[in-house]
Formats: sequence, C-alpha cells, structure tokens
Amino acid sequence: MTRRSVFRGAAVVAGGVLVGGAIEVGDASSAFAAGEPAIHHRGHWNARGAKYRATVLDKRPDHIVVHHTATTNSTDYSRYHAFRLSRAIQRYHMDHNGWSDVGQQLTISRGGHIMEGRNRSLLAIRRREHVVGAHTASHNSHTIGIENEGSYASATPPGALMVSLVETCAWLCYVYGLDPDHAIVGHRDYNFTSCPGDRLYSMLPEVRRSVRSRLAELQARVRQLAPVDIAVEHRPSHPGVPQNERRELYYHGPAVGEEEAPL
Repeated sequence: MTRRSVFRGAAVVAGGVLVGGAIEVGDASSAFAAGEPAIHHRGHWNARGAKYRATVLDKRPDHIVVHHTATTNSTDYSRYHAFRLSRAIQRYHMDHNGWSDVGQQLTISRGGHIMEGRNRSLLAIRRREHVVGAHTASHNSHTIGIENEGSYASATPPGALMVSLVETCAWLCYVYGLDPDHAIVGHRDYNFTSCPGDRLYSMLPEVRRSVRSRLAELQARVRQLAPVDIAVEHRPSHPGVPQNERRELYYHGPAVGEEEAPL
C-alpha cells in the first residue's frame, strides 16, 4: 500500500473551514454529531480505576503530539487486541512508571481502533477543555497526546491506523480551533527522542494536508472560534534525535519533565 493510497482511504466527516488563518467550527453538539470518530471509552476496554482523577484545565491545548508505542508491529487488528493493548499500556504506566493512570489521552491500535486513554479525556475534549497527561516532558499542560501502536523507525503504519489518525486529528482540530499545519507535531519536536519513528514522522506532512482537506469538507453550520494563541514557550524546539535511544517496551522518550507535578 502506498502512502498516497493510505490517505486517500481516509473517510472523515469532520473539521472546520479555514478562513484567513482562523478556523470556523460548529457548536459542540454539531461538532460531535458531524466529526467525532468512533472512540471506545475506558469502560469498553475495562480500564482500571485511576489512582486519582486527572487534572482538567479550562483551556484548549494548542498542539497534538503524535507518538508510537515502541511495541511490536502486531498483525492482530482485532478490537480484542486493541483493548488488551490499552490495558497493557495502563498497567505499565501505573505499575512501572508509578503514574496515576494512562499517560496519553488517546490510543490508536494498528487495526485502527481508537481508545480513550487517561481518565476524563473524552469528556474534556467534548467540552473544549484539556486533561493534563504524561506523554511529552515539560509540555503536558498544553498538548494532547495520541499513542499509535507499533514501532515506525522503518516500518510503514497500517492504512487503518493512518485513517484513524487523520480522523482523530481532524476532530481535535475541529473542536479546539487548531490549524493542522502548526498544531500536529511529533514527540521528537519537543523532546530528545526518536518517537514517533522516522517513518511515521516523515508522514506527518501528509497527515496535516489530509486533516486540512477534511476540515474544508465541513457541511454544517459554523461559527467563528478564535484560533488558539500559541505562546512562544509552547512552540516545538526541535531538540534532535538520539543515536542510541534506550529500547524498552512502551518507552517512547521523555514523558514527564522534572518541573512537572507527579502525573
């Protein structure tokens, strides 16, 4: 499957219309009716109870950070496998890392199944609020993280995963009033890591273009939502990629900064 066919297969009804650099979006109810992809909430995949409720900020995030899980590239594309993946990630984050819950807000399996991660994430997105996660060191207060199952240093992500990634990013850009050209970044844009892998990272320009295309297809009433003002300190710093990054299951690079509270 070519990269072009991967993106051509995306069937997304989401987004807003980009007008003069700002994004017009519908009200909450129309946004979710038109643009919310099929997301399995925590109850679907039988999540454990978090150690404590996630912090919810009454503001919109300004970046969407794309990760990979640094796990094997499974050929099991079933929903059963996807749910088992979410439980395994939660177990690792809570029991190994000592975090309160799953680090990222959303997870996408290689079969294209989208799962809610950290507690309260789905409701916060619907309310245009932000759940503080643990996925991008020193930038968790203003970024929302999407974990994509697999390792993509050289392997190409499955088409189903890429379709769901575009769909998810389009929805998030719609809800939060984000410009995909600036909002969608890779983990390595903020932290010293190879995540989300050279191959997936190289595909992000196509992801941005596909998301922009989906936003332009919105066929619903819209109202103006001022674009998110990106603070200078929130902009990606492009710290580079390590040559000999540690290889460990579910480890994709720095997730929590020293100055950040326990997450």
